[in-house]
Amino acid sequence: MTETTDRRVRYDAGDGIATLTLDSPHNRNAISTLLIEQLRQGLADAAADDAVRAVVLTHTGATFCAGADLSEASAVADADPAELAAARTRAMTELLRAIVELPKPVIAQVDGHVRAGGMGLVGACDIAVAGPDATFALTEARLGLAASIISLTVIPRLTSRAAGRYFLTGEKFGPHEAEAIGLISEAVQESDEAVCELVAALRTCSPQGLTESKKLTTMRMLADFDCYAETLAAQSARLFGSEEALEGVTAFLQKRAPRWAVDG
Repeated sequence: MTETTDRRVRYDAGDGIATLTLDSPHNRNAISTLLIEQLRQGLADAAADDAVRAVVLTHTGATFCAGADLSEASAVADADPAELAAARTRAMTELLRAIVELPKPVIAQVDGHVRAGGMGLVGACDIAVAGPDATFALTEARLGLAASIISLTVIPRLTSRAAGRYFLTGEKFGPHEAEAIGLISEAVQESDEAVCELVAALRTCSPQGLTESKKLTTMRMLADFDCYAETLAAQSARLFGSEEALEGVTAFLQKRAPRWAVDG
């Protein structure tokens, strides 16, 4: 990866494994323009390295990924919110597709909180393990938004009842529920140990075997990208430019309840 003074993603490779570490704990590994660029570069580097058999996507800090960097969006003066949303949506779509299309398996190692767009990253990975401190939530509806683009990688992982519940309520759930509904492969006590076992198994497989086998498991998801990404991107841009989303994001940044919240 090209060196930069603002490193949001660390890349390490050795013993046949490339590790991509989300390393922006100051903003809870939020999905910023820079994080997307560095993560895509890391994926490209892993794809180009014949010695790399698989990729591990992990994180520093107590949060795997908090979703979109809303402060970055609000900091751009005199910008059209819809245009900004469209640009962010394109970048996120390309990132998720890059993970799904990578010709090598990607393992998500989660030991912290996963919210909104972070759920899309977990869904895009081929295998996902989560330790006891992991929590998950699709919080978009609480901000006046919808989980538009990330639905392409999250909905195929979930049972239909789970999708109907968690896309709508924004409830938080833990690793055992995440395993039960299909979001992750396994809830574990020690994620390092679990990943080591998975990596050992992948090292016994041929590069061609892994690539062609992954195509079988991802072709329907990629077909959904082809069919629905444009429509979902339009939805995302429309919602981000709406008055309700402006209120929802502003309330979130100001740490207050949005005006539509009903006391119960």
